[in-house]
Amino acid sequence: MTVNSMMNTAQMDAIAARHPHLLKGSTSKRIRSILLFAGIGLYMIYSWWFFSIGQVLVNANWGIAGTYLADWVSYEVRPDIKIATDGTMQVVYPRYSPLGPDAKPEWVKIETKMVDRTIDVPAAAQQAAPKSSSFSFMAPNAAVGGSAEAGARTETRTEEVVSRATVNFNSTTSIDVIDGKVTATHGGETLLIDLEHSAGVTPEGDLPEWATQKRPGEKITLAFGMTGWADVDKEKVSIHNRFPGWANFIFDTNSPFFNKSLSEVMSLITSSDRLDPSRSNLSLAWNNILYNSEWQHLDVWTKLLQTIVMAFVGTLFASIIAFPLCFLAARNITRNSVLNQVIKRFFDFLRSVDMLIWALFFTRAFGPGPLAGMSAIFFTDTGTLGKLYAEALENIDDKQREGVKSVGATPLTVQRFGVLPQVLPVFASQALYFWESNTRSATIIGAVGAGGIGLKLWEAMRTNSDWENVCYMVILILIVVFIFDSASNFLRSRLMGQKTH
Repeated sequence: MTVNSMMNTAQMDAIAARHPHLLKGSTSKRIRSILLFAGIGLYMIYSWWFFSIGQVLVNANWGIAGTYLADWVSYEVRPDIKIATDGTMQVVYPRYSPLGPDAKPEWVKIETKMVDRTIDVPAAAQQAAPKSSSFSFMAPNAAVGGSAEAGARTETRTEEVVSRATVNFNSTTSIDVIDGKVTATHGGETLLIDLEHSAGVTPEGDLPEWATQKRPGEKITLAFGMTGWADVDKEKVSIHNRFPGWANFIFDTNSPFFNKSLSEVMSLITSSDRLDPSRSNLSLAWNNILYNSEWQHLDVWTKLLQTIVMAFVGTLFASIIAFPLCFLAARNITRNSVLNQVIKRFFDFLRSVDMLIWALFFTRAFGPGPLAGMSAIFFTDTGTLGKLYAEALENIDDKQREGVKSVGATPLTVQRFGVLPQVLPVFASQALYFWESNTRSATIIGAVGAGGIGLKLWEAMRTNSDWENVCYMVILILIVVFIFDSASNFLRSRLMGQKTH
């Protein structure tokens, strides 16, 4: 074994002596590889320092990011518990609450009582209201008085008010409001908060981790994670209770089909009397879905179709214009260097200006709408496709063209049978790829006013509260991109003579 090893070593030394370039080449390649990886490592370290990536990650508010992501797949119900100076309360819901105009959820428990309130009635209100109507708002023992000179009087009214409100987020999280005190329970911990109009919001004891207060007397924010959150102020307790899913995705609160089960809806459509005398219940249901005021399905689908048309028309026109120009730019087709350079510089000009910049320019020229988006795609892709087409022409095999020319064919026939068969599949493949890519790009340029679903997506994001609508539109865009990508790959494979799997 030792002898064989020595012989092998001797043989290796002999080979190295006869062919020194083999070992030197291998050593130089290793050194270049080491230097390349070292350069990449140094550049990554420099980028980490230059852009302060570590500090950004440390200071990032991951809680807000998580809340935004949760908003994509959930909705909030936001009742407000308004607290009067005498301790009585009122539970109110937003005008466009997902629970509808008469919201009475089971997770909000209220206790009521009757109280007497004395209010001043201005003289103008007395003159505007009929005399008999005033008695319908008064208790039997109403005291009426006031100064005749002032022309005003007072009324004592008996009203039903909320004396206690309890909000149960889940089995471990709740908020109870009674007599100017708030009791918040979460994760086995309880926080007591005193509400006084003079002193403000005062917690009893230390705040738990899920409660924050910037300054003494100011509101306290209670964060319950995915369950929701609440703001406790001296005059109002704002509840944000989160539920998974998309509220009222099919029918909005104004629809007669709202809050009905599938079986109830089907029964109304198939066997009930007409809810609207002018149309069938099926037509009414379909109309309510399309014109859903919260999700705006018809408008979203129309804008998505605009985006698809923008991408298709812009790419089609770019391909049509780039096709003849590329023959003028190719040096082996058009033997005129000046014309070659002029056309190539024209392509460079069109593609050097980003599609987003072109969209801003055409939005200014034509106004917001799909025409600006189509023009931006057309200009950018004419330059890019023209350059790619010209390079494909310059790399063709001249033997096929010379063979057609040798039989006495005209110049046009030479291009038709000697050039086009070589480049036409490449041209079509590149055009299909840009068509699929522009479907995504049309969404981006739509956000700057070029029409399509991009503009509607940007409008939903600007509200900072309609993230479920953003998610809905993003899913639609992804579906369209997946379909177009599959169709484009299939067509390109067929054009290039490859089998599809």
